[in-house]
Amino acid sequence: MSFFSNKVVAITGGSDGIGKAVVDSLLAQGAKVATCARNYDKLYNLQLQYPIQPLHTITCDVSNEQDCKRFIESTLKTFGRIDILINNAGVSMRALFRDTELEVLKKIMDINFWGAVYCTKYALESIIQNKGTIVGISSLAGYRGLPGRSGYSASKFALQGWLEALRVEMMDEQVNIMWICPDFTTSGIRSGAFGQTGKPIGESPMDEETLMTPNECASIILKAIEKNKRNVIMSFTGKRTVFSTRFFPAWADKMIHKTFLKEGKLIR
Repeated sequence: MSFFSNKVVAITGGSDGIGKAVVDSLLAQGAKVATCARNYDKLYNLQLQYPIQPLHTITCDVSNEQDCKRFIESTLKTFGRIDILINNAGVSMRALFRDTELEVLKKIMDINFWGAVYCTKYALESIIQNKGTIVGISSLAGYRGLPGRSGYSASKFALQGWLEALRVEMMDEQVNIMWICPDFTTSGIRSGAFGQTGKPIGESPMDEETLMTPNECASIILKAIEKNKRNVIMSFTGKRTVFSTRFFPAWADKMIHKTFLKEGKLIR
């Protein structure tokens, strides 16, 4: 029997990309799944894909507190409890700070950080009762500020710092809290990244066919949850970057500059 069999899992941003792959895998392993997203059509198609499985979907903008409250309350009403919460919904950016409207950074923080805070706040008592798990899908940008992603980096630093504090607060309640940093994964996060005015870029700066697939990423996420990991950095490049930033920060700055910038302009 799978570890996730009959577990109630709530995941934000489950209509495509990594989130959709996690939903697919959880349902295949016998979990009861609730997910939310902004796109009604994608959620509708997801529900059509699983007409008889225990799947609950609801439209939700995670930057809106009341939407998050509604998502969690409807999940509790449908399934009676929440064992695992995966804060997956997120958005990136690709623009230099000097060129970016401040509202873009606020919007990223509202989605990536406050969305996780809102959902966790309303799910927390049920998770405590079930000695469950809270997961934040983070990024290498939560360890290392990346040029062109200043707002994204800030949101992931905030997410990890908040989860680390919450982990200690929840030790006596035996709630497991972790964050997971995926490798570069084929998804819409780069083409959907905000530009300097907040409009999606519409294209990816990377060769998407060479990246980790959402299914591969989902498999690592679920194994980490099953094994009660503290945190996971999926790629060797990510681990090397975290190591070099900690022990050789000046050298790491130069390497990141070389990778992302040329003559003051973003190249990645």
